[in-house]
Amino acid sequence: STGSRSESDRGRRVAANPFTDSQTTGLTEWTSWFNIDHPGGNGDYERLEAIRFYYRERVCARPTAMEVRTTEWVAAKDTGEVVHSSLDKGFWCINKEQPLGRICSNYYVRFQCPPVQSYWSDWSEWGHCSATTCDDVGIQVRQRKCVSTQPMPLLLVPACQGHHSERRECSSPPCTAKWSPWGRWGVCSATCGGGRRIRRRTCVRTSVTVQCKGRSQEVQKCGKSPCPVKCQYVCPEGHPSEDCSHCMCDGHVLHGEVHSVSGVPVDGATVSLTDQPKVVRARTDSKGQFRILGFCSSSSMMVVIKKEKFVPATVSPLSNNILFFFLLLHTAKPHIVKHPEDKVRYEGGRVQFCCKAVGSPVPDKYYWYHNGTLLDRKVYKYEEDLVLRDLKPEQSGDYYCKANSPAGNIKSTPASLTVIPKGQPSCNSTPEMHLIRLPLDCVQPGTNSKYYNAGRCPHNKCAGSLDFDTRCGDDARFCCGVQSMESQTIDCGSYSLPIKAVTVCGCQKCVQPTVLVRGRVVTADTGEPLRFGHIYIGKERVGTTGFQGSFTLQVPPDTQRLVVNFVDPSQLFLDTPKVFILDKKTGSIYHDVKVMRKQKPIDIDAGQTNTIDLGEIEGEDPIGQLVIPPNSFHKDSGEIYEGTVKASVTFIDPRNITTAAAAPGDLNFVDDEGDMLPLRTYGMFSVDFRDEANKEILGAGGVQVLLDTQHVKMEEHVPQMKLWSLNPDTGVWEEEGDFSYTKTTTGGRSKREERTFLIGNMEIRERRLFNLDVPENRRCFVKVRAYMSDKFLPSEQLEGVVISLINLEPKPGYSSNPRAWGRFDSVLTGPNGACLPAFCDALRPDAYTAYVTAMMGGEELEAAPSTPKMNPNIIGVSQPYLDKIDYQRSDHDDSALKKTAFRINLPKPNQNNFDETNGPIYAYRNMIDCESAPVDANHFRFFRVEKDKYEYNVVPFEERRLPLLVAKSPGIDLTTWTGDYLSWWPNPQEFRACFIKVKIHGQKEEVMVRSRNLGGTHRETKGKLYGIRDIRSTRDMREANASAACVEFKCSGMLFDQAEVDRSLISVLPQGNCRRVGTNNLLHEYLIKHPPVIPNNESHAFTMLAPVDPLGHNYGIYTVTDQNPRVAKEIAIGRCFDGTSDGFSREMKSDTGVALTFSCPERKISRESLFQRLQTNPGQTLSQMARDMRESRGLQMQRSSTQVVVYPSEQQSSTQTRRISSTTRRRMSTRAQLRQ
Repeated sequence: STGSRSESDRGRRVAANPFTDSQTTGLTEWTSWFNIDHPGGNGDYERLEAIRFYYRERVCARPTAMEVRTTEWVAAKDTGEVVHSSLDKGFWCINKEQPLGRICSNYYVRFQCPPVQSYWSDWSEWGHCSATTCDDVGIQVRQRKCVSTQPMPLLLVPACQGHHSERRECSSPPCTAKWSPWGRWGVCSATCGGGRRIRRRTCVRTSVTVQCKGRSQEVQKCGKSPCPVKCQYVCPEGHPSEDCSHCMCDGHVLHGEVHSVSGVPVDGATVSLTDQPKVVRARTDSKGQFRILGFCSSSSMMVVIKKEKFVPATVSPLSNNILFFFLLLHTAKPHIVKHPEDKVRYEGGRVQFCCKAVGSPVPDKYYWYHNGTLLDRKVYKYEEDLVLRDLKPEQSGDYYCKANSPAGNIKSTPASLTVIPKGQPSCNSTPEMHLIRLPLDCVQPGTNSKYYNAGRCPHNKCAGSLDFDTRCGDDARFCCGVQSMESQTIDCGSYSLPIKAVTVCGCQKCVQPTVLVRGRVVTADTGEPLRFGHIYIGKERVGTTGFQGSFTLQVPPDTQRLVVNFVDPSQLFLDTPKVFILDKKTGSIYHDVKVMRKQKPIDIDAGQTNTIDLGEIEGEDPIGQLVIPPNSFHKDSGEIYEGTVKASVTFIDPRNITTAAAAPGDLNFVDDEGDMLPLRTYGMFSVDFRDEANKEILGAGGVQVLLDTQHVKMEEHVPQMKLWSLNPDTGVWEEEGDFSYTKTTTGGRSKREERTFLIGNMEIRERRLFNLDVPENRRCFVKVRAYMSDKFLPSEQLEGVVISLINLEPKPGYSSNPRAWGRFDSVLTGPNGACLPAFCDALRPDAYTAYVTAMMGGEELEAAPSTPKMNPNIIGVSQPYLDKIDYQRSDHDDSALKKTAFRINLPKPNQNNFDETNGPIYAYRNMIDCESAPVDANHFRFFRVEKDKYEYNVVPFEERRLPLLVAKSPGIDLTTWTGDYLSWWPNPQEFRACFIKVKIHGQKEEVMVRSRNLGGTHRETKGKLYGIRDIRSTRDMREANASAACVEFKCSGMLFDQAEVDRSLISVLPQGNCRRVGTNNLLHEYLIKHPPVIPNNESHAFTMLAPVDPLGHNYGIYTVTDQNPRVAKEIAIGRCFDGTSDGFSREMKSDTGVALTFSCPERKISRESLFQRLQTNPGQTLSQMARDMRESRGLQMQRSSTQVVVYPSEQQSSTQTRRISSTTRRRMSTRAQLRQ
């Protein structure tokens, strides 16, 4: 365009004729490149004024030339865009001026500046004002120097132009006169009956010419209380006290002793009497003893004993002069043991919600809320239970309770109430559209569709018929499910597929899944399994880990927060409480649990002061210290322990990121309102003190915790630091105490220096896990989704994936090099992804960063790539927010690293910036927006690295469901399960996955392997299709020309009616030119010993009646049973890849645990193709083609009729064939007439 040419010409003229200053000589120099704007909005503006604002010293005052290039390094003149430039203003490009609706490129600019040889230094500060008195006028002076950059003779150096000094007029402050603060009040002239007291102040002035306004003294009345009269209190024994409040008996002493329930003396407890509970009469000493002087034996007074973190107690002493004992209970914050449950009712019905909390003292008040609004107790007359009658549709919503006790508050999880209006069915009988993907070789005649509508029922609960509708939990739950199906046939051209489609939906009892928590417990450092460890839920032992550290726990279906304690009987590993967050409707979850290795005990003297460092990083100073005073160890009986103590203190150091997953609990606390809020840790430690024989566990009192403030990189966290202990029953951290400042001289690793410490006090009793934490209010949520493949299709989202987020603290000055982790969270993906809590900052985008991983059934999922170029469409986050987040996959800088994690900055979204209101980071108060975000909103992505696979079931069942706008549905949709003889999964309470390992040898490329699964021995299913499974083999990176496939097949066993076993008939067919060359001997022997035996006469396939027994890797068969079909498959596939019955791998090992071996050699080319002949000898090939065509035409003329062969793969109809034949006949008759 004209604008583009004129501006570029001007730039060339400026560059060719540099501006010359009279003070400069020599060649000019170019600045660095600048890019301060992006082409979003109106365009790209690289204004000189803005560049100088951000880079003050890097651009000269009068540039002589300018060069402009795009970020793709294309000169501005070559882009064809309309641009503008000026050496005074800079460079700019406006979007609306561009042709054809284009937008401006992103440009870099740099400037050419003359080097300066003689220049002025900066002006000095202004000197003092010469005025000597207030309100006077004087002179101020400042100076500068002329500096030369080259060592030239003085006379040859160009002199600086201008003055070396400046003067200006100044004035002194005006004369003032102010009163000083008031002094203290003097002594009152009378103690009672009325008196006076005086206070004074002085006038402070800068000149005798001014005076203060007001009085220099004040007089105030005092001693207004009436003078005392004689006490009228009548005492049956002794005399009234001085304040006339109670009776005193001289010479009488009440002795007492207070202990905790564990037998430890309680020090510092206050003792008062019931008539004056606020007047402290005594305090317990270090032995828990106290005494009250003058206590009359005939008094009916009760003694009140109080101590922080203990339940207050009131006791009646037997008599004076007798020592009595009393035990104090530790306070325990309330926690919910019974949460309200979801309910569905018709309009006009009734409903009851129940809530129960325990604690010490027991919660005595309950409050109920509807959609966050407190319900009036007088109207609804509730206590622990809430009953609603004559329900209206507007009463639908979320209900939760809050329990209150003197120790604190706690809120329950919300329960959903759905009220269905009168006349509206709770379940639509007409099925929704549900498309089933067909096999790749299934082409329906007359259509190119690869899908078939099998129908499905809506995913919602409904109101069924209840025997009694005011129970805490309904005796039955009703869901909208399949009421009837019909058999249909899909025409695939060369073959047909049977399918059962949904015809009618209805309200029926829900199938309740059995919830399992599976996993493996290993150490955080080496991955060593916790073998035969004890598993506790509360005080009850519920299981034991296996030899490989594996475990399985069954929990009630409505459990949302499960606290599990893993205990090592050998005491090599720390006792680790873990909190598992569950979707209350999910069938199964798999967790990798990390535990810390316990520090070896050291011997310390109980009679001396002992200091133990808190820090595990070699070569680094410890984060803090434990200081244990002498004679502070005691036994459970309260007896002081003297002698050698075996002390083991294990510190979970946040500077070591590998320890993040081993953090006990879930780093949450309950605030005063009962809400669960997050903590940010600066280190956790576990203590284990035992006697010299290493048998009895010891407690310790008066222990000091020192925290070195140099490790607290965020200064605002220092005054908020607190000491916390973990409640092993609830998994919640509870406050132990605050910190105070102290300074001490320490001997560091290099020199002695004075440091500032935070010091806190604690008592080590039943709890042994402690935390140095800050309640952080800069909170956000991060949206993450998991997919079946890197195609990121909304219909292929995965549920039950464990997403873990580690909050990182950046090292000062290096935002890409995290210093320490501060928090660890894990959340399960639902039908609409997962929202992970995280810390964020509104001012500094890199103040907090995060490291995110995903795991499903022990498999690490792969994150969206960030190299070689950041692609917003792949990562799932749009620009320019993506640049601010600074997304980097773990292999961003080193391609050799794993691809299973990503790191991001966590800037708090700016609600005034539209680009930051659509995710993937949401403000903490916008949690609902995060959970209900549509699939096209910004989010981060993980995907399974999975080979091509296909699954077809004759009776459709949704193992994973299409995403919904609101994440309110179950993780496994059991409403889509139908009790049918041809159901792939015959039992919805138990999903059994079976796989066979097939090795492929002789192919450089992977091979598709299919299993065709028919009924085998059951009279209702014999010869009928259950389903088809296709899977592409995975290459073995250790063996050339070898791959293997883990092929799913239909397990043998009872069908849905549990009446008779069906041994499924399985056919395994590799694609292409394959020949079976080997069968596992043990599998072959098993099939022979368990007739009937299916003959295997075809070498290109393998057929068998599937074994009923759960065979193992020695047979090449892998069977796993679980309450979630996806988890069962993932575990079985992991074992199949590894070739073991208890291992797990995602690297194919084709030489172990194989059932079948096929040889699939590549086909050799026997002759050249037409394309190859055209390349090698085009002339001869074209001549031969012409001869062939002439011979073919002559042959057609000799035939009386044309014969056409139609191949099955062709889609043309016979009509087109006849049209070709008639045309050929017309051409033949025309040629015959011409010859005649």
